[in-house]
Amino acid sequence: MITASINLFGLNLKRKIEMSHCLELLLLYSVTPNFLPFSHSPSPPPTLLYFCLDGPWTQKLASLRDVAAAVEFIAAAEVAVIGFFQDLEVPAVHMFRSVVPNFQDVSFGISTAAEVLAHYNVTGSTISLFRLVDDKQLDLKSEDIERMDATKLSYFIERNNLHLVTEYNPVTSVGLLHSIVPIHLLLIMHKTSPEFEESMHRYQKAAKLFQGKILFILVDSGQKENGKVISFFKLKKSQLPALAIYQTLDDEWDTLPIREVSVEHVQNFCDGFLKGKGSRENHESEETTSKVEL
Repeated sequence: MITASINLFGLNLKRKIEMSHCLELLLLYSVTPNFLPFSHSPSPPPTLLYFCLDGPWTQKLASLRDVAAAVEFIAAAEVAVIGFFQDLEVPAVHMFRSVVPNFQDVSFGISTAAEVLAHYNVTGSTISLFRLVDDKQLDLKSEDIERMDATKLSYFIERNNLHLVTEYNPVTSVGLLHSIVPIHLLLIMHKTSPEFEESMHRYQKAAKLFQGKILFILVDSGQKENGKVISFFKLKKSQLPALAIYQTLDDEWDTLPIREVSVEHVQNFCDGFLKGKGSRENHESEETTSKVEL
């Protein structure tokens, strides 16, 4: 609970905090640069940011006032979600703001600018998710939003929150299946392994080489529920860590147990599969696991 008044630029923040889920501030760049939790170019115009107070201070909802700002915002994020609204008083705006603190790896923006809405062909309230990994834009139109609450909106974002490397779970598996990229590479590895951080760094570097061609996925072998993925590819715990590559269109797959994750190993394995070398069909498997469960 905030017991003292806080004043910034003449605003009583204590009162604003009590009145709103998210705090709306006009941040002027005349303040010391060290105060701002983001980089900026010399003498930029004032920028409106919505800081959500039940999440970390750095989690913000950026106001996109022109097309250039919107384009730059989307290009800078692996996953960006923008609320396009003609009226900030509609209930959907509060719902949109309320989910921002739930996603620390997603960039959130909001716009009411007519030129921005026209640029993205928005005629009513629309919430759009922009994804770098497969250059995808997913839209929730007014009629979709009217049937949603914060829980359903959070599920939509989580399901489609695919990054250069996406961690597998029952929710993201749905988004992975519906991606236009049909080839998936899985790194099956225990996240508590001493080599995990360095392995992930190399895996992410390799992912950039195959952006738009292969979706890179992390499967934590330490999670009991991921055992079905390991058994699907006929891998034993003693063979982990391992790479597994899977073609969703015809169920072709291949595996490669590895002692260490390197960009070269990953690149060679992916190139070989893309060229049709070493892949095999999963007809022998007795698994009845559906693609959604993979």
